[in-house]
Amino acid sequence: MHRLSPLVLLLAATLVAAPPDSGTDPSPPTSPPTSPAWLWPVDVPRQLVRPFLPPESEYGAGHRGIDIAAGRELLAPADGVVHFSGVVVGRPVLSLDHGGGVLSSFEAVSSELRKGDRVRRGEEIGVIEPGHCSIDCVHVGVRVNGAYVSPLLYFGGLERSVLLPTRHIDVP
Repeated sequence: MHRLSPLVLLLAATLVAAPPDSGTDPSPPTSPPTSPAWLWPVDVPRQLVRPFLPPESEYGAGHRGIDIAAGRELLAPADGVVHFSGVVVGRPVLSLDHGGGVLSSFEAVSSELRKGDRVRRGEEIGVIEPGHCSIDCVHVGVRVNGAYVSPLLYFGGLERSVLLPTRHIDVP
């Protein structure tokens, strides 16, 4: 009997998690952006420290993004406009509006950028501060029409899920 690994189940759950009802069309994209794909916001080597774990409900527990091991420099993954730059609950946060209802957010990141500033793909946009993880890392979140989705959909690090049968069925 073939058993699916917990990672495969987690990735499948990430792709099919229902977004919260916000009164607007919260449907995340059915596929990642076409071209160009987003750049990773940190240099290589890249290590995923903590994966995306969608909450079961709008206010439920979960991890609404990914944590990536990082140095100090944060790069803009795609063109955008600064949506927010400031402190939230004692941590510096930077959010970018990429248009089409897509927002990216980065924590803990200090930046000289202010709301309304334009950024270009690959441009240095901030300095990653220690304190989010036990190692140096940055938290990256992506929202589409208010619903959190896995950032890996945009960075090209998530392969399409393939559903496998859980049991063998004999067909006469």
